[in-house]
Parts: sequence; C-alpha cells; structure tokens
Amino acid sequence: MRVDQQKIEQAVRMILEAVGENPDREGLIGTPARVARMYEELFQGMDEDPRKHFDVVFSEEHEELVLVKDIPFFSLCEHHLVPFYGHAHVAYIPRSGRVTGLSKLARAVETVARRPQLQERITSTIAESIMEKLDPYGVMVVVDAEHMCMTMRGIKKPGAKTVTTAVRGRMAEESDIRFEVLKLIKMQ
Repeated sequence: MRVDQQKIEQAVRMILEAVGENPDREGLIGTPARVARMYEELFQGMDEDPRKHFDVVFSEEHEELVLVKDIPFFSLCEHHLVPFYGHAHVAYIPRSGRVTGLSKLARAVETVARRPQLQERITSTIAESIMEKLDPYGVMVVVDAEHMCMTMRGIKKPGAKTVTTAVRGRMAEESDIRFEVLKLIKMQ
C-alpha cells in the first residue's frame, strides 16, 4: 500500500482550518505536504510482515537464552494518532540450533511498530512471529513505553510508563526462566 499523500494533505489542510488556523500563512504553507511525507515514513510497516525477518536462520548449537534488550521504538496510538515510544526487550530460547540474526529481532520490532498500533498488539505480534517462524523453546517480549495520549491530553501524567509482556512456550511454563529474563532486562 502506498500512502495517499494528496488525501493526507487535504485532510491536514481541513484540520488546520477547523482549529481556526490559516493554512496559507507563511509558517503553514508546506505543513500539509510535510505531514503527508511524515505519515508515509511513520506507517512504513503497514504492508510488511514481521515474520519475514525470520526467514533466514543459522545453524548454531545454542539452546540457551538469547536476549536483545533496550530496542528503542516509536509508534502512533491507533486511538488518538499521537506517539508512544519506549523500549522492547526480546528474548527467546533457540531449539534445534535455529538462531536468527540479532538485528532481525530489532527489525521485527520496527516493522510492527510502524503502523497505527496498540502496545499490547506490538508485544504479542512480536512473540507470535518468533514462535511461528523460529519454533523456539520459548519467547518473552517485554515492552515499556510512554504514551503521549496520557501525557499531552486526558489524564496528563508525563512519565507514566506502560509495561506489557507476551510469554510463550517454556518461558510461560517456567518461572525461573521468566525471572532470569526480567533480571537481565534490569541490568545496566
């Protein structure tokens, strides 16, 4: 899907008029086009399948925990179209020597976040994609984020963080593994 920039430009112009602004004044003349280009960039993940990042696997006899933590991301809340941003922490235990490139975990986070989203959906989609494509013993995804819809409007509580988890396989069944992942995430 290609973003319809012309439609976005028209909509932004209408929004500016609706809030009492003059879209033809000097500072706003290029704003509709800039917003359209921005949305095209922000929504790059719309037609991308995060599972594709796990098509390439490597044979490595490693069946211990793999964790990539502090993966920065940003997304737009699908309820208000304002940003939320934070970090994803992705852990899995490879099975049968099937490991993926570490950057692929970050790429999957990026793909899932680049669409109108809910934090809960980001968390579970990443976990499900890894389970489906890599068939690991277990997966744990932890996402912590600040939501501008809670900071800028409504309750107005800057700094409040939302934490979501998705735990699958052995990590769901064995609390000691979950504890180890959480401990490693907290390490500096």
